[in-house]
Amino acid sequence: MESHNIDIQSENRVEYAGFWLRFGAHILDQLILGFFSFLVIMPILVFTGMFAGLSALANLDVDDMSDAESLMIIGGFMGFVITMSLISLVVSWLYYAIMESSPRQATLGKIALEIKVTDMSGNRLTFLNATGRYFGKIISGMTFTIGYIMAGFTTRKQALHDIIAGCLVVKKNI
Repeated sequence: MESHNIDIQSENRVEYAGFWLRFGAHILDQLILGFFSFLVIMPILVFTGMFAGLSALANLDVDDMSDAESLMIIGGFMGFVITMSLISLVVSWLYYAIMESSPRQATLGKIALEIKVTDMSGNRLTFLNATGRYFGKIISGMTFTIGYIMAGFTTRKQALHDIIAGCLVVKKNI
């Protein structure tokens, strides 16, 4: 059986994936998730009548509405936006966590650019570890994206969320 583990003794043979390679994989993944979200959200919009409702909002005369009617419309719209945001968050989390803890150790974007995510010993991530890495990205983003930019400057090309989760992003040995 072929081993995909990083040999810590010969770590100098490991090539870490740098910022731009990781950024390219991220863009590909966002395009994939965006396309998938469109395929999921559009039928929901049509099925729930929200698509027609959103179109009708453009023709409403807000001056003729009561405060209660305005609040109902705003509340319904905000409820829908929050629901779609939560669905999007869950889909994105599951995509990253399942793919990065899979035997391929990579999302589709990372597969295309021939990189993978490992733990510090070069082993496959657990689903829980991949989940921690995904939600650690929130912290990387909250630092005015400095957490992401760190991947261009740290010794092992780790972003803040990689350090938090104890992960590495490496080039695949081909």
